[in-house]
This record gives sequence, structure tokens and C-alpha cells, in this order.
Amino acid sequence: MAGPATDSMNSIAEKSFAVGKYLVSPSTTLTDSGRYAASVSIRSGRGNGTHDRVVRFVARFATRDDACRYAVDQGYVWLQQAGHA
Repeated sequence: MAGPATDSMNSIAEKSFAVGKYLVSPSTTLTDSGRYAASVSIRSGRGNGTHDRVVRFVARFATRDDACRYAVDQGYVWLQQAGHA
């Protein structure tokens, strides 16, 4: 099994998962301070009808796992508040 994808800015795309018709994709980034930033993408639709909401969080975390867990939790919160989960 392949590991998480990385880019030149030390970002790691974590494993995506479906919640109903939405694809939730958490991401973590190692910052210059040595702590991790979290973000989450929530995508719906296909082709020209694709909508992708990306949320980046201010909080920083000691571990990549903590940042990923926070991004996943916040993705669920957004879906619940928007009435999609």
C-alpha cells in the first residue's frame, strides 16, 4: 500500500473517505516551527459540477496524527452543521 502523498512544501494528503455524496480529504503540513498545520477539503459533484470547499486551520499540533485527527473531526462538524451528515 502506498503512503500518503507529499509535495515540496512538506504537505501530506492523508487518506480520503466518503460521507454520503461528499469526499472528505484531510491534509497536514509540517511548518517552519516544527509543528503541524491541518486543513480539510470537502468535495461534492463530478466533472464541471464539482464543488470543493477547503478549510485551513490556525491551530498547530505537535504530531501529524493530531493534525490529521483535527482535520477529520472538523470536516465532520462542517458536514453536520451544513445538514449533510
